[in-house]
Amino acid sequence: MKSFPQSALKALQKPALDCASLLVPTSLRSDWRREWRAELWHVRQACNLTGEVSWQVERSITYFCLGAFPDALCLRWHSWKGFTPPEPLRGSPVKCILSLVATLACFYVISILTPSVRTARRLAWNHAYAGVVLIRNAEVTSHAATISSRQFQGWAAGKSKYFDGFAFYRIAQRPVQLWSSQRKNCKIAYATSNLFSLLGVPLRFASQTASSDENLRDAVLSDRVWRKDFDADPNIVGKVLHIHGRGFRIAGVAPRGSWRLPERIDVWLLEPDSAVRAGSSGYVLAHLSSAGAVEMWAPRVFIKAYGPHDSELDLLGVSLDQKAPPPLSVFLLGVLLAFFALPATASVSMSEYGLISHKLTWPTRLRRWGFLGAKAALVLIIAYFASFDLACAYATLFSPLSVYLHLSSCFLICLAGLSWACRDQRQRCPVCLRRVTHPAQVGLASQTFLGWSGTELICAGGHTLLHIPALPTSWFSVQRWLVLDGSWDFLFAR
Repeated sequence: MKSFPQSALKALQKPALDCASLLVPTSLRSDWRREWRAELWHVRQACNLTGEVSWQVERSITYFCLGAFPDALCLRWHSWKGFTPPEPLRGSPVKCILSLVATLACFYVISILTPSVRTARRLAWNHAYAGVVLIRNAEVTSHAATISSRQFQGWAAGKSKYFDGFAFYRIAQRPVQLWSSQRKNCKIAYATSNLFSLLGVPLRFASQTASSDENLRDAVLSDRVWRKDFDADPNIVGKVLHIHGRGFRIAGVAPRGSWRLPERIDVWLLEPDSAVRAGSSGYVLAHLSSAGAVEMWAPRVFIKAYGPHDSELDLLGVSLDQKAPPPLSVFLLGVLLAFFALPATASVSMSEYGLISHKLTWPTRLRRWGFLGAKAALVLIIAYFASFDLACAYATLFSPLSVYLHLSSCFLICLAGLSWACRDQRQRCPVCLRRVTHPAQVGLASQTFLGWSGTELICAGGHTLLHIPALPTSWFSVQRWLVLDGSWDFLFAR
């Protein structure tokens, strides 16, 4: 009588062979499964003749069954080494579309992983600096701090026909305690609390939970300081920053490239209008009202104002609204320019059909043009992501340099991609959309006017022949397709 271990080993032997056969290539699986089962039967027959039925015998038979796994892995390895793409995938439209989709996925992943690109996509930049004017003394040529805090408070407290909001900031160099034992001299901007709202620049992480201490004033970090000195900590909001012996609550981070005003600022300290230090000079920003927007007909306008004791002040208003076009408009302009330049760089003709050629059915024609449209659409989407990634990675967001870089890269990528799409379409069979192969030279160049000379390619499926002239003539200037009839099918029976 067999023991339980012997019965268990015998029950696992055939399932082990079946599992090993799953590792064998599909075309050889059934043959190897039958071979292994036949060998298992012969091993059992040999054991029955000798009368040896024991634990050691069942264990040896089980080891024989497990030996099928190395054989199966060896077969699978040899099948991978000699792998060639299936015939339907060689030059197939499916392979072409999948390659474009993979390229698109790569650029999309790059746009997700690049911080500057993520910031540009997430933030609403269309309204930043819209209607904002920097007011300074007209007699001073440089962007120096020339407006006194007293003058600013007088403008902010009164009513103006042309401005509906004012903001003020002054620059100072102060030591900042970044961590518990680290101190660094940073350029600080003491600004009114409405500075970023007047500029229309949204702060990063500003919606996170604030500190419970309401007595602390807010501080805004620059993107450079946040990344370099705070290791780009996303939970920075609410922590206390010590500047010149005072504590400030971190309220957010200014996005990269958002500051277009004079001086390079590291930290902004926001305070109410009443807390602006008397006797100091700084920069005044004003937001145009509807009447002021009509009067602001130039990037710079002269402003007449009245100072203390009704003294006249000659001021200059400099518009900060660069009116950078949105990225989609830049992309569409690049695509339009690429379509205009395409006929000069590539032939847009999709070839002719010979006189004896059979006519293509309407579904076949629609499928061919649909394939061309799908390639062009994927190329344009790739150009959108690639050009936007370049513009955001190598230039300040939505600056003139960023716009030029976005437009030029979009134009070049679209032009190269559309040229490739046209050339690829000209080499694909209009019936099955696979690339024609097996080029053969036909005729002689000296017989151009008696016959034709050039290259002849054939569709592997037996649908068409493609004739490309070596020397374009008046009667044979572009390539021609010859659609084959059913009489050619016996040559392509495979």
